[in-house]
Amino acid sequence: MPDSSGSTGRTPETDVIDFRAAEQLLAARDPRGAVKLLDPVIAAHPENTAARLLRARAFFAAAQLRSAELEFGVVLEREPDNAFAHFALARTYERAGRPEQALRHFRLAAALDPRPQYVQAARFDT
Repeated sequence: MPDSSGSTGRTPETDVIDFRAAEQLLAARDPRGAVKLLDPVIAAHPENTAARLLRARAFFAAAQLRSAELEFGVVLEREPDNAFAHFALARTYERAGRPEQALRHFRLAAALDPRPQYVQAARFDT
């Protein structure tokens, strides 16, 4: 909440602490808690791609697929060569029952980074 000067009381240190705590919450399977911590971080630093990627992962884990799709999209606008973001967006589309869009992003992920899980999901042999 802003104080009388209009400041929210957030500092760069607070944002780092909240980011790290959000990582821990996501690892502990509390994606909604992670999103709550990340919202003010992203409001203060909308350009922070790492925070957006973490929030996208949290949305996915919370089955908030539309929010995950939008957030992964923001990440990919900024980092079109982010193989993980393509892979995660593909998983989001897959979970939402949109296989054609999923396959496109699985293939982009595999082309950018030939990790076995990306290549397998890309189904180049079909």
